[in-house]
Amino acid sequence: MRNQLTEALSGAENAVLLGHIHPDGDCIGASLGLYNYLKEHMPQISVELYLDHPADKFSYLASFDEIQTAYDPEKRFDVCITLDASDTERLEMFYPYFETAGRTFCIDHHRTNRGFAQENCIRPDASSTSEVVYTLMDENAVSRETAECLYTGIIHDTGVFKYSSATRATMEIAGKLMEKGLDCAKIIDDTFYRKTYIQNQILGRALLESFLFMDGRCIFSGLRKKDLEFYGADTNDLDGIIDQLRVTEGVECAIFIYETAIHEYKISMRSNSIVDVSKVAEYFGGGGHIRAAGCRMSGTIYDVLNNLSKHIEIQLDAHGEAGKA
Repeated sequence: MRNQLTEALSGAENAVLLGHIHPDGDCIGASLGLYNYLKEHMPQISVELYLDHPADKFSYLASFDEIQTAYDPEKRFDVCITLDASDTERLEMFYPYFETAGRTFCIDHHRTNRGFAQENCIRPDASSTSEVVYTLMDENAVSRETAECLYTGIIHDTGVFKYSSATRATMEIAGKLMEKGLDCAKIIDDTFYRKTYIQNQILGRALLESFLFMDGRCIFSGLRKKDLEFYGADTNDLDGIIDQLRVTEGVECAIFIYETAIHEYKISMRSNSIVDVSKVAEYFGGGGHIRAAGCRMSGTIYDVLNNLSKHIEIQLDAHGEAGKA
């Protein structure tokens, strides 16, 4: 598997790394981790990294200030490597780089990824794309800077190792990364738990206006565009809302949506033990993992909730019937 990366870059003079729209910690960590590794060990290849305005809380990561956020229509690359993107739609404004590249290579761990590149390394059994990236590297050549990026990605997609996606292999890899001299407590506090005043306000608003349904088995909260504008918040300030909703006592499935345009919404879903939210998201053109997934939908808030609820209820009812059998 380690040869897959070197083969994808064989003979290339330049390469571009792309993550998905609204990059999360895993996307940023995996992308910067690979970017730093290639700069350190393949200096003969010119590498560029494009991400959609990553959150400033990740600015401690090496080469964060080298991330490019604006598409340049004049640029073409020998190789395009996508990270943590389950399909080409998730590349959005940077998709032309993928389309015009001489070769394409997809690195991902989403079970809904069908393998859209010429070469694909998709491992649904992995906790994160950062974990997959590590397996493509020479572990003896991983620097402290690269390790910090990958460790950050892993903790963000495993909820600091508490999600079921965190396996023995995940813990072993994390341990090897820690041995590079990382300040793990600071990484976790600064990127996972610490909130700005605006983030606390928007979290409070989302929790205050949430409500339970399906006999308390589900919880829902939504924010309109005007709410974000009122608080001066952007999408990076919404991190953690869905996770706080999920841990509400008695809840199996949590839904959080926010308006991106008039009657257009980004949906995030989390479940605890029964509902496969990736199936729900995939039905509406999205994707993700069994316990964490998302999609985009149009209509009124009530239309969105009703449509999602039907699919969630089917799974909950099926589980109830199975339990009676």
